[in-house]
Amino acid sequence: MKTIKIILIVLAILVIALVAFYAYYGGFKKIDVSVAKAGGDVIIYEEIQGDYKQSGVIMDKIYYALLNEDNIETFKGFGIYYDNPQKVEKSKLRSEAGCILEEKDIDKLPMLENKYTIRTFPEKEYMITEFPYKGKISIFFSIMKVYPALNKYAKLNGYQEDTPVMEIYDIPNNKILYRKELIKE
Repeated sequence: MKTIKIILIVLAILVIALVAFYAYYGGFKKIDVSVAKAGGDVIIYEEIQGDYKQSGVIMDKIYYALLNEDNIETFKGFGIYYDNPQKVEKSKLRSEAGCILEEKDIDKLPMLENKYTIRTFPEKEYMITEFPYKGKISIFFSIMKVYPALNKYAKLNGYQEDTPVMEIYDIPNNKILYRKELIKE
């Protein structure tokens, strides 16, 4: 009898810990999707073909190159994902990853243009939402919650579901911002 009581206490503690873990990383966060004007960011990036998991390595590579070689600190990394990984073979997935140049460093663009691929992300209306960022585990929870919400909103409002999505990792504000391309069906 005492053994059963100990097992039940351990199981209860485990369940409480799992629920707390899930809540901390945004598992219970309600995803509110809307359409708003966004963009206009200057992005420094590399094109990637293959597994989307590569994007974090590329973001870090560009961040540290800018910091150590050019004395420029960025605070937002990003990935733009062009293909639906449920419909496109992993080796053929297309994406771009890098950093967003801070407004205060825009005047340094001429010295960066020969070293990096740079462009201004188009300013226009996007489907947008956000998710709390509390570490890399947040990314997994966001994928499970945000993408279904974006696709549901697209379907209900007459937009294509398989359009590019930009994820912005806003480190100072502890959130992941999402911008999904709006293309009518």
